[in-house]
Order: sequence, then C-alpha cells, then structure tokens
Amino acid sequence: MTRYDIAFDSAGATCSGWHFPGEGDGYEQRPVVVMGHGFGGTKDSGLEPFAQRLSQAGLDVLAFDYRGFGASEGEPRQTVSVVGQIHDFESAVAAAKRLPGVDPNRIVLWGSSMSGGHVLRVASGRDDIAAIIAMTPLTSGAAVSRAAVAHRDVGTALKWTAIGLKSRVDVARGGRPTMMPLVAHPGEPGGLTLDGAYESYTALAGPTWCNEVDSAVGLQIAGIRTADAARRVRCPALFQIADFDRYVPADSVAKTAVLARGVVHHYPCDHFDVWPGNGWFDKAADDQVAFLGRVLSTSSSPDRRKSPQR
Repeated sequence: MTRYDIAFDSAGATCSGWHFPGEGDGYEQRPVVVMGHGFGGTKDSGLEPFAQRLSQAGLDVLAFDYRGFGASEGEPRQTVSVVGQIHDFESAVAAAKRLPGVDPNRIVLWGSSMSGGHVLRVASGRDDIAAIIAMTPLTSGAAVSRAAVAHRDVGTALKWTAIGLKSRVDVARGGRPTMMPLVAHPGEPGGLTLDGAYESYTALAGPTWCNEVDSAVGLQIAGIRTADAARRVRCPALFQIADFDRYVPADSVAKTAVLARGVVHHYPCDHFDVWPGNGWFDKAADDQVAFLGRVLSTSSSPDRRKSPQR
C-alpha cells in the first residue's frame, strides 16, 4: 500500500496529510476521499485502515490533521474549534483537487463522530461534492450534551462547564487554555470517561496523538447544529449509525439522515465498535466501499438526492 506525506496551507498554518493513491484502473480519473478525524483524533489513529480499503477500491484518499493536532502546525495546541476545523476541511478539499490523476468534480467527504457533523456543513449547498460518508456522526450538540450529563453527576458537569468557560475567557485574553485529559477512566477528570472509553480510544491512538484537550471543548460541542446544513446537502450521503451508541444518540443521527435524505446503515454496537480492531469494522468499511461504488459509477452521473434506505 503506497502512502505519501503531503502538506497544505490552512489559514496560514501548514496542515499535515497522507495521500493514498487509488489502485487499479477502474476510473479514468479517480475520485478522491477527504478524511478528517473526530474528537481530538489524529490521522495516525485509526484512519489508515479505512483509507486502505478505499484505495484498494480505486479511490484516492487524503487523510489530514487539523491545525493544532497531530503533525499539523497551529497554536494553541489541542484546542478544538468547530469553525476552524471546518475551514481546515475546506482547505483539505482544495488540496485534494490538486492531487495528480484525480477528478476534481468527484470529491467525497468522510467524517466520523465530530467530523461526521463537519462533513455535512462543508458539503452544504455545494455542487462539487459527489458524496458524503458520516460514520457515527455528531449531528446535534444538544443531544450529545444531554447524553453526557446523563452519564455523570450534575455537580461534575457544572464544575467542568465552569472550567471550560474560564479557559475560553483566558484564551480570548491571550492566555493559555486549561487542559484536561481527552479520555480517562470512569470517575476521573476527562472529556470521555464512560466505561471502556479509555481503552477504546488509546487502542487506536497513533504516535502523534496526545491525551489532552482544552477544557472548553464541551462548549464547542454544545453549539453544534447540523439540521440546516443537512437540508442543503445536494449529494448522496451514507449515515452509519451505531444503535447502542453511548456518546452520540442514535435517534439524533437518524433525524439528521432524514433531513439529508441519506442512505442509512445500522450496526448493533457502540460508538467505537466500528473502528479497526473491533467487531464491526469490516462491515462498516465494506458498506462504505459498496456505497461509493454505486454513487461514483463512471457510467452515469450519481443521483444526488437518494431516498433513505435501512
């Protein structure tokens, strides 16, 4: 499997990417999949096995790190900005269009968890996006926040909200953010602390991943709204829903899929179980390849407004 390091500019910072050229000759000009990770993730933390499956199917792939994370430049480090990450995604799309041998009119956006919401907003209203894959996507910050509060005591939730607000003010004044672990064991401070979260995330973690994040991340998540963007999506979209997802409520994702008229696949598992090393990875990856094989056919233009399927 061939992989090349590439770099591109986003808002004056150099973002690090991996380019996986498509294999075989199934496409005269190859579609290209742009992959961004979820909450605090880096491209070396589980994206490559998905990229390999897509590359083997003849698709180019560009996986990248957001500013401030992984091998990308950008300050402050480990601070999640939804607006900033969406801008980075748009910059990655522009870079993908410049890759040799790709079809700039057949760009696929691939996102999981938080980036599953990003891809809806990036694609919204655009005609140059051929398809979307949203795997266990975070489509409603309100729904995720309610789920988080349900799994921890109110006092702890209020404490970390106050710390996050202070961190946001400090950064706005030119100070340093207040950090917390991105994942931790139950009862410990952290962004993701449900039973098994630490083991699941660290099993995916690559060498550039860092287990810390700005404590204001909860405020970023709470403000995520994708309903309007979903209504304005013009391309086929695959929504992969984990029915027993403890982090991203399945019903909130299903509602967004209806708004986007997306193709829906359900998996009887939890949030991390569709990732490499877990029981539902092969099925999730196979479904992605099959979906793109249908909508990116070289013999006809893709139907850009698919009806939901289950």
